[in-house]
Parts: sequence; structure tokens; C-alpha cells
Amino acid sequence: AGGTATGDKAEAPGPGAIDLGAQSGRWAAFQERHRLSCEEAARLLLDAYEYRGLVKHTGGCHCGAVRFEVWASADLHVFNCNCSICTKKQNRHFIVPASRFKLLKGADNLTTYTFNTHRAQHTFCKTCGVQSFYTPRSNPDGYGIAPHCLDDGTVQTIITEDINGKEWEKAVREHKTIRDMSKP
Repeated sequence: AGGTATGDKAEAPGPGAIDLGAQSGRWAAFQERHRLSCEEAARLLLDAYEYRGLVKHTGGCHCGAVRFEVWASADLHVFNCNCSICTKKQNRHFIVPASRFKLLKGADNLTTYTFNTHRAQHTFCKTCGVQSFYTPRSNPDGYGIAPHCLDDGTVQTIITEDINGKEWEKAVREHKTIRDMSKP
């Protein structure tokens, strides 16, 4: 019992297959209970491991053409910048590494505005005009996410920090942590 009959050969897992041993039953039950494909279950497990202590926020523009997910703390550190464009748009944002941001839909519905140094990429929905995220000049390797464009239920607190974007170079040079916020 438990062995193979003489002459029977156990098949080796195919390319990319993983032998889960005693956990295979648990894995199958988990997939079935949550109605997940193997890839979806693996992504959930990897996300939970890689982004420990973070929450998956989802959000998008007003009309719903642009949707995204972002892994960040439930307690957000939001910048309130007084530079010319942030003042006009009332752009408040928190910064995340690019690896923690995923555009779910709407890439073809985004357009970009740049000015001055053209380093900041102000992306917004072509249909409703809402900028739910953008690439900040201070952190071109990350994203600035508008907390007011997140879906309800995942944000616990918001701490807002004023930043003097009118004197951008000085403000960024003197800020102790802003450049590190887009590092994984």
C-alpha cells in the first residue's frame, strides 16, 4: 500500500510543475474554495509573501476606463505639494516603487502632460480627465498615487505632509526620505 506496482513508473512533474508533496491536497482545496486557477493562487501567495505588511489597494479614474492596483501601507504618507501644477489640480499623492503598481486596464485611455523639465509624467484619463496616478519628478522610478482615487475599505489613516514645490530642488534636496519612497 502506498507504493507502486512492479513495472509502474511514477511520472516526473512536467516542465514548470512543482511537486507539492503532502501539501498538494491543501493546495487543491484552497484553489477550489476560493475558485482560483493555479496561477491566481500562486500570485496570491507570492503577493502575500513579497508584500508583507502592505495592503492591496485598487482604484481608478472617475469613469472607470482606467483601473489599477497598488501595494502600500494601510496608513498612507501623502504629500501636499504647492508647485504650479499640483496647486491647480489639488494633486495630493503618496509614492510607491514601480514594482508595487500594476495598471489593470486603460493604458490606451491614458494621455500624458509634461512641462518644464518634462521629467514628471502627468498621466490622466482621456475620457474623464482624472489623474489617479502619475510619475513624479522626484521619483521617476515610481508612481505618485492619488489617495482620493482609491476604492473604499483599505486605507486606515492618512498623514499629510506639505512640501514646498515652488522651491522644488531645495525641497527635494532637504527632504530626508522622499527619494527612497520609490525604492523596493
